[in-house]
Amino acid sequence: MRKQIAAANWKMNLTYEQGGELLDTILNGNIGLSGHQRVVFAVPFPYLVMAHHKVAGKKNYFAAAQNCSDKKSGAYTGEVSAEMLRSIDVNYCVIGHSERREYFGEQDLMLAKKVEICLESGITPIFCCGEPLSIREVGAQNGYVETQLRESLFHLDETHLRQIVIAYEPIWAIGTGKTAASAQAQEMHAHIRGVLAAKYGKATADEIPILYGGSVKAANAHELFHCPDVDGGLVGGASLQAAEFMTIIRSLK
Repeated sequence: MRKQIAAANWKMNLTYEQGGELLDTILNGNIGLSGHQRVVFAVPFPYLVMAHHKVAGKKNYFAAAQNCSDKKSGAYTGEVSAEMLRSIDVNYCVIGHSERREYFGEQDLMLAKKVEICLESGITPIFCCGEPLSIREVGAQNGYVETQLRESLFHLDETHLRQIVIAYEPIWAIGTGKTAASAQAQEMHAHIRGVLAAKYGKATADEIPILYGGSVKAANAHELFHCPDVDGGLVGGASLQAAEFMTIIRSLK
């Protein structure tokens, strides 16, 4: 079975103390993960060492960065490289979140480089893709997402693609309280898998976890996650509440 992943994206929230308390509550929640299930905490940079220490020794729990530089090293004040992340045993890194694309001007070719650098450093990229409302309203979402995949991932060979996690974010459903209906989520996830299959073959496409990232909550997680091509979620606001996120984790198939 494909990996099923509940990934928390804390964004720019919580103090160090609050973050530690949240992790402790979740990690002490007696959640039994099956071998194919993963929980990933994408925390702010200052909290990565703390998060890694807390999840160390916890089976199938991991710390993740929310971003990394597209440069390996050098005079880039304020940036953090994939090599730095790996040196503190970070296993995952979110790449191309819609907020990074919108607020910081990150584009597909830059994200292709970030993906490549993460893989070179032994870090699993959680590559985000998805369409804004204006694209959805005119029915152009499939082509829009396919372009994101082609420009940022299709330079990879099959072996490296199998190391990727994809997160589909309907941008119109992030932080708005709107959620894609489970049928809409399944439709896009199946489309993404079909695009991968056309390039790399069905066997490879069937191994890639594709997460849903649009206002996942405890109330809708089970229905979303049990769609055939939805392999968990990239969770924002609900991941800041221990009870909510624990329910989401338990909703993994």
